[in-house]
Amino acid sequence: MNAPQPAANASAAPQKKGIPVGLIAGVIALVVVLLLPLPDSLPPAGQRMLAILAFAVVVWLTEAVSYEASAIIITSLMAFLVGTAPTIDNPAVDYGTNKAISMALAGFSNSALALVAGALFISAAMTVTGLDRRIALVTLSLIGTTTRRILIGAVAVTIVLSLVVPSATARSACVVPIMVGVISAFGVDKRSNIAAGIMIVVAQGTSIWNVGIQTAAAQNLLTVGFMDKMLGARVTWLDWLIAGAPWAIVMSAALLFIVLKMLPPEADAIAGGKEAVEASLRELGPMTGPQKRLLGVSIGLLLFWATEGKLHPFDTTSVTYVGLVLLLLPRFGVMDWKTVQSRIPWGTVIVFGVGISLGTALLTTKAGQWLGDLVAHHTGLDTATPFMAFAILSAFLILIHLGFASATALTSAMLPILVSVLQSMQGDFNRLGLTMLLGYVVSFGFILPINAPQNMVCLATETFTAKQFARVGIVLTVVGYVLLLLFAATWWRWLGWI
Repeated sequence: MNAPQPAANASAAPQKKGIPVGLIAGVIALVVVLLLPLPDSLPPAGQRMLAILAFAVVVWLTEAVSYEASAIIITSLMAFLVGTAPTIDNPAVDYGTNKAISMALAGFSNSALALVAGALFISAAMTVTGLDRRIALVTLSLIGTTTRRILIGAVAVTIVLSLVVPSATARSACVVPIMVGVISAFGVDKRSNIAAGIMIVVAQGTSIWNVGIQTAAAQNLLTVGFMDKMLGARVTWLDWLIAGAPWAIVMSAALLFIVLKMLPPEADAIAGGKEAVEASLRELGPMTGPQKRLLGVSIGLLLFWATEGKLHPFDTTSVTYVGLVLLLLPRFGVMDWKTVQSRIPWGTVIVFGVGISLGTALLTTKAGQWLGDLVAHHTGLDTATPFMAFAILSAFLILIHLGFASATALTSAMLPILVSVLQSMQGDFNRLGLTMLLGYVVSFGFILPINAPQNMVCLATETFTAKQFARVGIVLTVVGYVLLLLFAATWWRWLGWI
């Protein structure tokens, strides 16, 4: 009988994972901020919130733990660090953990969180009924079969789905399998420029239309939540569309031009393309009852969102929940609660709620205002024109987004500070409008695949490389930034947003 081999046993043993470096770095950042001398103008609770913000930024940048786990850690830190700090009104009394944990959970009572949950519900309903796939295929069937028309079709599908599927990840998850099927049916090589161009257009087009439509992405709804908390007002769905959609249309045209120039298709036309799409449509059969009802509710929601404050006084969140009631009704509805539970990523809801709480607590403890004043004073932004402030802060957001894999996390960490900077600036200008415009810039995840989940969904098809994506993305980012400044000097100024 042979003796056991030590080397084999060692390799077979499970490898123990150490504490993530990013988590250690986050704790160090937390401790360093806590140990810094306390400025006279910053309350102790504010310093502790800045320490928690430093921890959150490091953990989110390094992805040391999941976003859901980081949300729970941040909640616990707020409960104990802020809970043992003296209150601003009466320094002789501490906040107490009960009040601090309420502060940490305040975001869960925000209407923007309810809208995110409702948006996730509608996205799940689209997937369950297959309506999203049907909409995508019908749109593609109407476009044509030349390579240029296919790329235009990919953008068109993205635009249509952005109106009715309020989740960038869900939209890309729906469109990608369809486009993979189209590429396969066309007999196009997976590593061809045609295939790469189609998938890059899907990913980048999704990010572009996150800007154009308020309900298209969670970070937009988080921006609306901060508007409510910090500025006491918000931008309606239609006002957001009127401001953002023209920019998104021009950017979509720029995207198509850039992709066609940088990834020139091997052929001008692909035989059998239209037939392949129509075959997929025939396989779906006629529209089902649930699809018709969901489409009716979705169109109704669009009409109510678009006419808020014009034809009726009902806000977007309340109207959305009426739609959810209809979709859950016996006989009329399209999903039961058990299906809802299994289809909705509840972790996203938790991260979103804690993100709002973090931003709100920064303001409650005066940390946001202190940091905003500090940044504005030392950068000269306190005396800058609104246009110059927008140009500088937009460039800052675009650069820092390179380190974030989540636009929601970026919004949670940075937008409260940037709004505080706007509040510290002199002069009479539209701070609500500038907040919306900075919310647009948060969706600039064009350069690295890791910068947005839809990029990663498309990268997984192996039709393009990260290098190809970055080459297109860098040019698209430069064009997008120039367009931001052009629109800020013209269209958005004419609308009174800047």
